Amino acid sequence: MTLPVTALTAAICAIMLLATAIATVRARFRTRAAFGDAGDPGLVAVSRSHGNLAEHAPLFVILIGLLEMANASHWPLTALAVLFLGARAAHIIGLNQPHQPGKPPLLRSVGVIGTWAAYAGAIGWTLLLVVTVNG
Repeated sequence: MTLPVTALTAAICAIMLLATAIATVRARFRTRAAFGDAGDPGLVAVSRSHGNLAEHAPLFVILIGLLEMANASHWPLTALAVLFLGARAAHIIGLNQPHQPGKPPLLRSVGVIGTWAAYAGAIGWTLLLVVTVNG
């Protein structure tokens, strides 16, 4: 495999997307809501966990792929991918945890911060390589 970190990251993201899609469809059957959220907090949580992952995963996988194609160091790249995947899992779990109004669950917050940290790392690393290799 030419891009093993990218391939594994993409495969795990795809598994998480499939799992959250199935959870969303199950919640839709439970609430009988073909569209929207039917005012059901459970349906909102599962559909947002799916949508949020679908919003973040593609660009991160692209950045990891670009870094891997540029021969970025394997273990730091792997660590960055693990941070992203762990953060996304925490976010999914956190969105589905019970919580008090106005106070997000801890795992959701950890997931958001971890996702942003992984993004910042991938963006910074990509820009550094663009400037130093092509500058």
